[in-house]
Amino acid sequence: MKLENTQVQMRKGILEFCILEIIARGEAYASDMLEELTSARMIVVEGTLYPLLTRLKNAALLDYVWKESTSGPPRKYYTLTDAGREFLAELRDTWEEMAASVGIIRHSAPTKPTA
Repeated sequence: MKLENTQVQMRKGILEFCILEIIARGEAYASDMLEELTSARMIVVEGTLYPLLTRLKNAALLDYVWKESTSGPPRKYYTLTDAGREFLAELRDTWEEMAASVGIIRHSAPTKPTA
């Protein structure tokens, strides 16, 4: 089993959560999201972000507006919908529960084998 494969799967599992967290702070442009996710070592390729944004939009968790850009074509800026804010609140609860559970497991004393 390759460690890298497991690490990639762990990142993929929380990528939607991270994207929603970024957008929750205010209007977000995909390129800026990509930069933040890359610097946080959560995503490396552009091809991963856009399908996720489309899926979240199709699930009515995101909306977007087009804005003119001084440096090229118009840009698409994403925002959370009401459903997206509710969904993110649930994910935050899930994240806290999972982090606490992993913490308990990581820091528990080893159990003695039973005979």
